[in-house]
Amino acid sequence: MIELLSQSRCIQCDKCASVCPTNVFDAVPGESPVIARQEDCQTCFLCEAYCPADALFVDAHAHEVIGLTEEEVLEKDLFGQYRRNLGWNKGNSPLNIHAELQELRQRVGSPY
Repeated sequence: MIELLSQSRCIQCDKCASVCPTNVFDAVPGESPVIARQEDCQTCFLCEAYCPADALFVDAHAHEVIGLTEEEVLEKDLFGQYRRNLGWNKGNSPLNIHAELQELRQRVGSPY
């Protein structure tokens, strides 16, 4: 479930609000989005994956709020962890990863 949106890290791009399939966030003009419907979060991690500022933390516990503070998330280096696990590091994108995989397949002669 979405646990935290860091006001200090957020760049107000509203990507989290635009990618969320269950409309958990409310975009606020000139401000950071607000987690308005936390109970509607389906723990899909799209908001965290697409956040370019690593300002979100989604906990894998899908049906309960854990209640971590921003300090705890920072201390455990959890901001952006899901995106890092996907290989979507800064300067990388799903399209770059796909291109790298295609190149590797060609080099090794993979039929897939």
